Amino acid sequence: MLNTYLKQCQTTNGALVALGIVGAVLGVIAWPALAATGSTAPMNWGGMTMELLGGLALFLYGMTQMEVGLKAVAGERMKSILAKLTVNRFAGVGTGAVVTAVIQSSSVTTVLLVGFISAGLMSLPQSVGVIIGAKIGTTITGQIVAFKITKAALAMVAGGFGMLFLSKNEKIKAYGGMLMGLGLVFFGMHVMGEAMHPLRSYQPFLDLMQTMTNPLLAVLVSAVFTGIIQSSSATTAIIIVMASQGFISLDAGVPLVMGANIGTCVTALLAAIGKPREAVRCAVVHTGLACTGVLMWLPFVSVIRSAAVAMSPVYPELSGMDLLAAETPRQIANAHTFFNIANGCIFIWFTTYIARAAEWLVPDKPLEEDAMIVRTKFLQEELLTTPTLALDSVRMEVMHMGETVNAMLKGIMPAIIKGDTKALEEIRQMDDTVDILHAGILDYMAKISKQPLLEEQTRELMQLMEAVSNLENIGDIVETNLVVLGHDRVRDKIEVSEQTQQVLNGFQVAISKAVAAAVMAVAQRNERSAQVVTGMKDEINRIADSAAMHEARRLVAEEPNRILAYTLEVEIIEKQKRIYYFAKRMAKTVLPTVLQQRD
Repeated sequence: MLNTYLKQCQTTNGALVALGIVGAVLGVIAWPALAATGSTAPMNWGGMTMELLGGLALFLYGMTQMEVGLKAVAGERMKSILAKLTVNRFAGVGTGAVVTAVIQSSSVTTVLLVGFISAGLMSLPQSVGVIIGAKIGTTITGQIVAFKITKAALAMVAGGFGMLFLSKNEKIKAYGGMLMGLGLVFFGMHVMGEAMHPLRSYQPFLDLMQTMTNPLLAVLVSAVFTGIIQSSSATTAIIIVMASQGFISLDAGVPLVMGANIGTCVTALLAAIGKPREAVRCAVVHTGLACTGVLMWLPFVSVIRSAAVAMSPVYPELSGMDLLAAETPRQIANAHTFFNIANGCIFIWFTTYIARAAEWLVPDKPLEEDAMIVRTKFLQEELLTTPTLALDSVRMEVMHMGETVNAMLKGIMPAIIKGDTKALEEIRQMDDTVDILHAGILDYMAKISKQPLLEEQTRELMQLMEAVSNLENIGDIVETNLVVLGHDRVRDKIEVSEQTQQVLNGFQVAISKAVAAAVMAVAQRNERSAQVVTGMKDEINRIADSAAMHEARRLVAEEPNRILAYTLEVEIIEKQKRIYYFAKRMAKTVLPTVLQQRD
């Protein structure tokens, strides 16, 4: 039940629920606890709690709106960058930072890495660099929050609302959602700040905050808090909001943001449960870097503090709590960024060793154990909130499904012509794998369809559904038609002549080429591969006509079971033509509408 709750917290509503619960605990439980200290100052705890929770909800909803807009505008570009710009460890760090800054989730970046590693597009040492960069990318939230543009908050909400609801252009609506979300972030901060303002004069609360100057205690508290809400960005933002009221000093803020780095690893570890070894290794790297970085810098918190002060503006005209409220938010944001960049500069030189350590800690499973499990490899729940990336994972899964279909096509003709019942049944069982993958892909695409999609994404989703169904139809033809024909050949003891075998095998080679190119076209959005498939129409017709002429000549041959053999061989040719038909339909989903209509 706990695991289900934590997974729910990864969604927008789940995060609101989780932080709402934490806010209630802070407000309601702290009320009698703090009141018991004997203070006589009148405090409206109920009103403060409601304002705090309301501001928290506005803040989180604003963050979600901003992320949705960013993903819609730049999601496709981010995926492309992540796939292409990881040629070396330094490019990987930069790529991970940029992608995570947009996606606002280092866990989602890690999930993408698992897919790329599984597909052979990236090595584990390369992924270490991207994970290092992802840590840097998460600091963007703290930097945004530290600006405190509260006076323009409602103007940003109004402007974003107008763009979102009045424009018909999808990109403008996405930018409107981003602007409105950013306005809600700052307005939520303002509401939370106003709610906590009375605590400035409440000494028991100030004494409680003072205990956070103990670095080890602050790291532990922040790690636990972040582990519960599963968002280091949200924790950092709350820390900065409290600093803007003068409640948290820089001495407390530095270890608190360090602890948030550890707490967010809970998300990566949960996401790796039951996943392939690549996912577990990425989670281990994610967690190991976070914990090592904190332990390494914990004795040198003063160094981070000094660097943050040097990087931040000063307000010598202020004093006391007003000075803290003015300077500390930016200092904490800069400390967070400095901490992660400094770690990156250190860890970047050890990516190969870090990858080896992860492989040693998480060794490969025995081949027999993996072979027993049939499951999708690339469809991750964490990607659903970023539809562009989720759709891309479907394409990678199509390649996975296509590998099994291609294996069926490679083995079916030898099984039909010369194989026994056992060989034919092995081909039939391979279709069970195709059916499992097909069902998994359709279920995942149904979940994608429930997300807010741009018109282009909806069109892509429909095209992928059609392509996957065509690929499944090819598997069904092999299982329900060609395998049955093979059993007929075995039952009737039909002998296929050497010349006919050459004709059928030659046709099968062309069909297999078409199916492989169609799978490549869909998986890689490769129009050239799609045109290869559609361009094979004349070749397929020529081979089919030649095979038909051959069968007509063989019909008059004086051989036993000639009529049965002729019927069998003609049926094989017809089913091969049918397979090409579905391969061509599959390839057409990748082509522009003008090219689709030519056939």
